[in-house]
Amino acid sequence: MRQKKKSKSACCCWSILALVVAAIVATILLVVLIKTKPDDESGAPGAPVKKYADALTLAMQFFDIQKSGKLEKNQIDWRGDSGLKDGSEAKLDLSKGMYDAGDHMKFGFPMAFTATVLSWAILEYGDQMQVVDQLEPARGSLKWITDYLINAHPSENVLYIQVGDPKLDHSCWNRPEDMTEKRPLRQVNTSAAGTEVAAETAAALASASLVFKAVDSTYATSLLKHAKQLFAFADKYRKSYSISIPEVQSFYNSTGYGDELLWAAGWLYHATGDKTYFEYATGDTAEDYGNWGNPTWFSWDNKLAGAQVLLSRVSYFGSKDVSNNDVLGKYRETAEAVMCGFLPNSPTATESRTENGLIWVSEWNALQQSVSSAFLAVVYSDYMLTSRTAKISCSGTDFKPSDLRDFAISQANYVLGDNPMKMSYVVGYGDNYPQQVHHRGASIPADESPTCKEGFKWLEADTLNPNIATGALVGGPFLNDTYIDARNNSMQGEPSTYNSALLVGLLSGLVTTSSVVQSFA
Repeated sequence: MRQKKKSKSACCCWSILALVVAAIVATILLVVLIKTKPDDESGAPGAPVKKYADALTLAMQFFDIQKSGKLEKNQIDWRGDSGLKDGSEAKLDLSKGMYDAGDHMKFGFPMAFTATVLSWAILEYGDQMQVVDQLEPARGSLKWITDYLINAHPSENVLYIQVGDPKLDHSCWNRPEDMTEKRPLRQVNTSAAGTEVAAETAAALASASLVFKAVDSTYATSLLKHAKQLFAFADKYRKSYSISIPEVQSFYNSTGYGDELLWAAGWLYHATGDKTYFEYATGDTAEDYGNWGNPTWFSWDNKLAGAQVLLSRVSYFGSKDVSNNDVLGKYRETAEAVMCGFLPNSPTATESRTENGLIWVSEWNALQQSVSSAFLAVVYSDYMLTSRTAKISCSGTDFKPSDLRDFAISQANYVLGDNPMKMSYVVGYGDNYPQQVHHRGASIPADESPTCKEGFKWLEADTLNPNIATGALVGGPFLNDTYIDARNNSMQGEPSTYNSALLVGLLSGLVTTSSVVQSFA
């Protein structure tokens, strides 16, 4: 008996069914592959974005400009050795380290913060830095600071936190190579404690120990030893360094030390895996100083937002016995409140921004908050991407990781010239950037050696700086998006190392498209 031919419609149905089954199988295989991806695999960085790569290369050079001491492999032709006798009155070698801004002071509090942020940038985005040949320069600049910080900690409960007399230093305008004024030292100890500066230094050395663990384990061990001692000192002898050393109030006044204690404990937990530090960061000190649900600005003075993002990392990637901790959840919730404040379309968006979208909090050093906010945003967006977290909710409105990255890009692009002034605020980037940066070394010809007072003629001169402070991030625009390029305009025109560290972190996060590692270890 002859079989009937199958109808065309029946064949079509079977074909469709086969395709559906194949699609389901392929989807299952894809899910299995994703779920079995190794925990520490972050994925290879993508092709670099040229403008961010160029800006990152320039920004890294500013650290070389700020170095004190016997310069090694000096790439800055107008810089030379300086501060070689720093620390000699205490029989210490404090010649290294970096001048904080356009002057010749070494302030330990912002210098330690510079090191912590630079370490964080390397730990999150070292692979991206490597793509554009900036990983080794970053490590080198970090070590220049941590060498100084180790030497500044000669015993468990003593930390030298300042080199130079700020009033005397600011009465001069000369090159660092020509300094002749006295360089007195200031220290914190058990009778004149300084919790925030000791804790910040502990954070710097703990985070740096993770950076150097794989390349110089002996050095990393030394860093961690000092970090543990400094944290114990900071916690046991609780007192603000602004009270112990009143002269710092006019320069780097601290508004409190609780944030540094939590920040340092977070870094020590990452560096050691010791749950004692985790318990500290989620214990009574966290309840006392966590300021849950209240977004703050990340800066050299206030580390709370940074600590909230850093501890969120544990919530995202930590083992179950710690990641489900209730207080850790408060860190993450507050970190997300910080993120919601950044996003311009969020119901809780901050009003602290210019008409052109730049985060703007203070007319002094305005770009610190712009760049620090963008850095935290790009880090948090990568935590979300790596953990496959699809969204955060801002008072009922959802936002994706890409929204945070877009915010970070908007801030970076403004800094690099997408602004009403059409000016790059990174010296050396583009064709239009500040020419009269408030920076002593940049303002005086390298073949001149003026005395303390003679150099003021260059401060007052209405001429272009003879030396380019390559990579310097100046203070930034006023609220109306304007900038006055005048050397004596220190409010807008003075660069700093801590701003540069934040900028390096931001640019490293944007230079390629990639996620982050799930463990610093």
